[in-house]
Amino acid sequence: MMYSEAKQGRVFVIRLEDGEIIHEKVEAFAKEHSIKAAALIAVGGIDKDSRLVVGPKEGRSKPVTPMEHVIKDVCEISGTGTLFPDAAGNPVLHMHMACGRSAETVTGCIRKGVKVWHVLELVLWELTDTNSARLPDKETGFELLVPR
Repeated sequence: MMYSEAKQGRVFVIRLEDGEIIHEKVEAFAKEHSIKAAALIAVGGIDKDSRLVVGPKEGRSKPVTPMEHVIKDVCEISGTGTLFPDAAGNPVLHMHMACGRSAETVTGCIRKGVKVWHVLELVLWELTDTNSARLPDKETGFELLVPR
């Protein structure tokens, strides 16, 4: 286990609008408001043709080959995530969502491009007094959170 301590800063209530790509808007918002780290929750709707990463193709094989799922129709969502800078200092959102329609649900990471359907509500809690970052990990090929 790795950990560090942070403090809570500002809290933002955000509404994304129809057609906006979630990670792009959140990362741009973070830059605009000088947010280096945050925790987020999301609720709302996403549009068809949104893309989720839904797991590796083979459990523990290397290199990791991600699987992608394309949303076939509008879904209700609930999501949670974190935002930390990469090695260059750019904010990077890591958010997973459960996306459902009728009796079917799929859960995955939104980094491939998830598009808002009409409205998506976010609450963002800024984290201050932290130098944690997403740094390249040679073993996995991922940018992993390094608490510091």
